[in-house]
Amino acid sequence: MKHRLSIARLTSSKPPCASRGIKPRSTPIIPRLAPGALDERGVGPAAWCFLGICLLASCSAPVATPPEKPKPVATAPAASEQPASAAAAPAAALADRPEKIAFKPLAYEPPAAADFRHVLPDGTVVYLAPSREFPLVNLSITFKGGASLDPADTPGLAALTARMVREGGTAKLPPAELDETLDFLATEASVSANETFTTATLNSLKSNFDESLALFLDMLRTPRFDQGRLDTAKARAIEGLKQRNDDAASILSREWKRLVYGTEHFESAEPTGASVEAVSRDRLTEMHGRIFHPGNAIVAVSGDFEPREMLTTLEKALTGWERGSVAADPVPPTATLEPGLYHVPKEIPQGKVLLGCRSIERDDPDAIPLLLLNEILGAGGFTSRLMQQVRSNEGLAYSVRSTITPRVTYPGDFRAGFESKNATVALATKIVMDEIRKVRDELVTDDELETAKRGLIETFPRQFESKPQMLRVFVNDEWTSRPQDFWKTFRGKVDAVTREDLQRVARKHLDPEKMAILVVGDWDEIAAGDLDKRATMNDFFGGEVRHLPLRDPLTLEPLAPSKP
Repeated sequence: MKHRLSIARLTSSKPPCASRGIKPRSTPIIPRLAPGALDERGVGPAAWCFLGICLLASCSAPVATPPEKPKPVATAPAASEQPASAAAAPAAALADRPEKIAFKPLAYEPPAAADFRHVLPDGTVVYLAPSREFPLVNLSITFKGGASLDPADTPGLAALTARMVREGGTAKLPPAELDETLDFLATEASVSANETFTTATLNSLKSNFDESLALFLDMLRTPRFDQGRLDTAKARAIEGLKQRNDDAASILSREWKRLVYGTEHFESAEPTGASVEAVSRDRLTEMHGRIFHPGNAIVAVSGDFEPREMLTTLEKALTGWERGSVAADPVPPTATLEPGLYHVPKEIPQGKVLLGCRSIERDDPDAIPLLLLNEILGAGGFTSRLMQQVRSNEGLAYSVRSTITPRVTYPGDFRAGFESKNATVALATKIVMDEIRKVRDELVTDDELETAKRGLIETFPRQFESKPQMLRVFVNDEWTSRPQDFWKTFRGKVDAVTREDLQRVARKHLDPEKMAILVVGDWDEIAAGDLDKRATMNDFFGGEVRHLPLRDPLTLEPLAPSKP
């Protein structure tokens, strides 16, 4: 039965439940109150009305037929009949503060890559991780090489090649027909390239996986590189280039990479309008031949399948695809970072800042202590020193953080970044540099180190939280020759780090005198500093600043002579 809700009904002493044999209350459930009045508890009519609606909803639920009376069974004595010590035990076990709650040590062993690794007769490495949660199959093929293979005169060629492999059709199917067929099969296919790898992924229903796989491999083996689609992709790329000065963040990133890795390295190379226009189907075909072949690939499959059947399917599917040579490792940069203060002009109300230096290689013995130090310094969110000082205590920036991005075959970089009002850029920069000096001059606290350790150790299982993610870890580790015991020993190495270790790596790898400070913004407003004169840009490197030009978004040539 539906009940009409009204204040009169809610305050009635005969609630709807009475019609079901429930003894009514002798007093109204909801007291009668004048508008704006409060009862003896300080509760007003609106709150009582809400409570009444909840009561009506519970009363309006259908009443189930009472079950047959069960046979008597032995029951535990009531709490009042239990010994006092037994009744008090659960209460005594509850902590009176959340931070006093004790947890058992996390028991987790990372999976071993060898348990999932297989090799096809042609030598192709395959990782398999079957799961039965959904009738889906996820397959990825990771090819070695990306932007690291770009010719010096055509940066972005690998990325455009990957895009056109997916968008340009196949030798058998024009682009539109390929797209329609994939849609009909409810299959997702994508191809993308980053700095060092190109990855093709397929997500398919189990029921049509064989058909989807055949279409997917045909796309990878014999791309059409349709000229119409290529012209469209180039036009869209050029439109994107025209906008890369619109956001100061993209200017900051571009100029920072040029400072850190030099102008000739692929890490800092960016396409221009002319280089995009010069891309032809022949250039795409040449790059495709270097990257896309089984000799340069590792396959990973997760989802609903039988491992033996999948290995047989893959063996047949790859038959006849010629194996080529493995792509070369990325070339290390030859440039060195020159410390100093740098500025790029941009009329914006908030200056954007990056400061830092070259860092370490991934497998450096100091990698784990430096990772912990960075958690304390600026990567640990609101528990980090930079966030506490720059945001929480001073209110100078909404976000500030530091990152360490080591490379596998050459040193990466350390950087700290933020954006602040023009007048407070100098003060925020000074605070960041002071915090870097503090971790060099003073030991971190025991609490800071313990918090950083727990953060890394207790989130460790997330590296393997899904089958596809786990396989990505294995594939990356094999391509980059990571030590086989790395994940097994990671937590133990984290736990063994001491405060003295952190101070040692800070003194070795984080020297403010060897860092560069890059600022994008209005220099006239930034240089003078804050109104209280707590800091100005003259406090850094003797006030000597190198003004870099803002570059033309299409040519990357200087727009005009740099000005203070």
